[in-house]
Amino acid sequence: MYDNRGNRKAVLLVVLVFVLGLGVGAMATYVTSRVAAAHSVPDRTPAGRVAMYTRDLNLNTDQQKQIQAILTETRARYAEIHKQADPEYEEARQRGRDRIRKLLSPEQLPKFEDLLRQMDEERRMRQAAGGN
Repeated sequence: MYDNRGNRKAVLLVVLVFVLGLGVGAMATYVTSRVAAAHSVPDRTPAGRVAMYTRDLNLNTDQQKQIQAILTETRARYAEIHKQADPEYEEARQRGRDRIRKLLSPEQLPKFEDLLRQMDEERRMRQAAGGN
């Protein structure tokens, strides 16, 4: 009978450790998901920034409108600056691409051109959407 009580205690101890492990694992999952959410990539659009500022700074409606206007104007100015410098960027981009083309084999070159087309299209879509 004494042997049977010892076996029961061992089984209960294993079950207890298992349940505690589940609890600690669930808590760790919850904490890491909260931390990851807090450090996620922010919405960089003016509306996303205003939402973040409103949440973090408790902005009133008038402040929200004024900050939205400031951010929209600032973004437009960034776009103007980028357009002025764009020919230099494009020239540097093309030079780099030409250097890469010289390194690639005939089999690699068509794949590289496809990748470039995809990247250029994605860049055009970002610019059309207002992002740089």
